[in-house]
Amino acid sequence: MNTRTDPDFPIVSPDTGSVLTGAQVLLHMLIEAGVDTVFGYPGGAMLPLYDALYDEPRLRHVLVRHEQAAVHAAEGYARSTGRLGVVFVTSGPGIANTTSGLLDALCDSIPVLCISGQVASNLIGTNAFQECDALGISRTVTKWNAQIRNASEIADIVREAIQRATQGRPGPVLVDIPKDIQAGQCAVRCNTTAAPPSAALPHAVGPALALQLEEAAALIQASRRPVFYGGGGLINSGGAACDIFTRIVRDRNAPCTLTLMGLGAFPASDPRWLGMLGMHGTLEANMAMHAADLIVCVGARFDDRVTGRLDRFAPQAKIIHIDVDPASISKLVKADVGLRGDCFAILSQLKRTLDASGAPPAPTEEWWRQIDQWRSVDCLRFPSAAPAISPQMLMHAIALQLAGKDPIVSTDVGQHQMWAAQYLRFDKPNRWLTSGGAGTMGYGLPAAIGAQIAHPDRPVICISGDASILMNIQELATAIQHDCPVKLILSNNGCMGMVRQWQELHHGGRYSHSWLEALPDFVALARAFGWRSRRIDQPGDLDGALEECLASRGPYLLDVAVERTENCFPMIPAGRGHDEVMLSKDRMFDR
Repeated sequence: MNTRTDPDFPIVSPDTGSVLTGAQVLLHMLIEAGVDTVFGYPGGAMLPLYDALYDEPRLRHVLVRHEQAAVHAAEGYARSTGRLGVVFVTSGPGIANTTSGLLDALCDSIPVLCISGQVASNLIGTNAFQECDALGISRTVTKWNAQIRNASEIADIVREAIQRATQGRPGPVLVDIPKDIQAGQCAVRCNTTAAPPSAALPHAVGPALALQLEEAAALIQASRRPVFYGGGGLINSGGAACDIFTRIVRDRNAPCTLTLMGLGAFPASDPRWLGMLGMHGTLEANMAMHAADLIVCVGARFDDRVTGRLDRFAPQAKIIHIDVDPASISKLVKADVGLRGDCFAILSQLKRTLDASGAPPAPTEEWWRQIDQWRSVDCLRFPSAAPAISPQMLMHAIALQLAGKDPIVSTDVGQHQMWAAQYLRFDKPNRWLTSGGAGTMGYGLPAAIGAQIAHPDRPVICISGDASILMNIQELATAIQHDCPVKLILSNNGCMGMVRQWQELHHGGRYSHSWLEALPDFVALARAFGWRSRRIDQPGDLDGALEECLASRGPYLLDVAVERTENCFPMIPAGRGHDEVMLSKDRMFDR
């Protein structure tokens, strides 16, 4: 790119020869980077950009109904494709409304570029109409942000923003652009049709890394009670990283568990799969972590919902930690071997080192016999015959209906999220979309819409709760406008389920403002937006209703009344270790 700033050299469209505005240059930079879809909501400070978008057929714009939902939709698009999600919002309340979505993307390492409009340059700092400090507001919820103050900066800043969002540990970035700079002509010549740069190849293995790889391989070969533990960073690294991870686990015949964000990185159909670990993970996953002599952590950060009480976490285990973010290694759990780098590159090198070692691995048969004893408890068992629909019954029925369909599933946050994570099974990455680190209610529906935009021919299902869906229910209109045949299944218990559960277990049953006493008729509401819909409350209707919902050619809301006071187990209570698992309200696991 030529970065001359001589005003005699304006940017000229390669197609028409006309001088380009700042808004047109910005759009060219997005197209150069391979962007084809944008989620947004226009406003006064973004009108020059939206005017340029009117004549740009290479970009699809998805009009949402709230700026928070725009970011969640971009997250769903990004997480289901592995590509950058892009958002357009206006100044003032427009950018302010994005903060929950940006926080969510930051916590879960999702690459999102948010372009926000700003008042004209000469009005910045005057409290002009819909002015706000976009950089100040977004600083703590973005990986990086910048404000363009000169049209000559547009190309460079947009390219840097995309690079920062997608490289290293991915995350959200924000570029704020005043209205006058969008509308003005650009005084810099650049190649607006250049192909995006190819991804850099992994660096050669240096002596220090080679030594660390040898140490890691030796620990893996010697371990008699290993556990491989993968997270969202493994999925962010791509399908090839997940494939190598899977091969290493199978070669070693080791048990594997994944975080909430990592589901799908290892096939759930593999007998080595222990299920999700953590607060609502399976008994066998948590007990294996507690008793392991080696934990190989790939692309996860030892989150508190995974580790439980830190001073009792994996007391006998050596730790190998692979992560692209050096700040994550040994941050919470000290690593015996810390391997910094992209998961694909490090795992590729680790597998080569293991293959070259020649030494037979230590046997794991006794370890598997112990794991099979924990599995025999069948911690996810539930009564199959009941007078009402239990949430577990609902999730199990959904899992059976989705078998073989390779769906993309999003969830909102709460009990239904944990039950879905326990009962649904994913054999491939990028099929499971949920809010992990931030726990953002209202995430599920717009994320499903973003995924459906990216995959128009794939089944996309959102599993939500009656409390969560009300956070962004206006996006029912977005699905209709953009022909998204999303299927929305409500686990409706008439309360904030996880809040109520904690109040029952930890606050003496004092249910302070967790019951929802004024819920809408979701069937009528969905139909008002143009969706097909149905409500059921009898177990005998469940399979037929799910089949009807999933077979619908357009968007469909299925409202399922479930048992109101059911709690989500297994559960590691707050302040407890992995070996202190509640199997039910009145039963702790007895080792």
